[in-house]
Amino acid sequence: METKLDDIYLFLCDNRKYNKEVQTSFYKSVLLPYSTTESKVISLLHHVANTQSQPKIDKLSLFFKDINSGQKELKTFKGLLTLLGKEKTAPTNYKTLFELLHKKEGWGKKTSALFTKSVYHLHNGKYDPKLKLWDDAPTKIDTDDKLYLPVDAVIEFIFKKLKFNNSINFNAINRYLSNKYKGNKIEVWDDLWFWGFVTQKTEKGIRTQKWNEAKYWALLHTNKNEKTVEEIHQNALKFIALIK
Repeated sequence: METKLDDIYLFLCDNRKYNKEVQTSFYKSVLLPYSTTESKVISLLHHVANTQSQPKIDKLSLFFKDINSGQKELKTFKGLLTLLGKEKTAPTNYKTLFELLHKKEGWGKKTSALFTKSVYHLHNGKYDPKLKLWDDAPTKIDTDDKLYLPVDAVIEFIFKKLKFNNSINFNAINRYLSNKYKGNKIEVWDDLWFWGFVTQKTEKGIRTQKWNEAKYWALLHTNKNEKTVEEIHQNALKFIALIK
């Protein structure tokens, strides 16, 4: 399995532009309509929280009440951590952001990881500078910091296909990948969801692996140019071959 993961990692590295275009379009739609940092952060939190298949509305409403009442803290990355309950001795980094957010009711591990990864994207220097929220957010993953892969059913299915020997869940997958892909390298694996999503289909409760153009078109922020769709189709077939 390790050799297959290495091949998948190289595939993801070679094809980063496709998912990056999708993510850039998403971030622009979520952030650019708003003029203040506070409103942009709240918008991103709402959008990420609602990626859950069954969001816990009652618990999330309490979370957003607290966020709105303390939104003056959202002017800085450090302020967001403070609002979430950061202790003075805790580092001001992405690992702390994930851990604090995950402690909040209504926030699962996947959504906490997804929000944290999104904040990292906005500050790692590889996206439009207009999307940047703060001047004090880390621009890289230091040795004492950590990003988590937002593991959901799409990614779990891939690891089942790869005959992953450990438990197939958020903790086990992240533990395995973080031991091998340190620092910024772990962020490359975020593209795994995109390629998994467009190459999976569920019929009568059974998930199978095949190019699923309908899913591609269903994603709002994908490039609908005919040439690009065909490029992604061909690369999706290569991706499927790596998983088998």
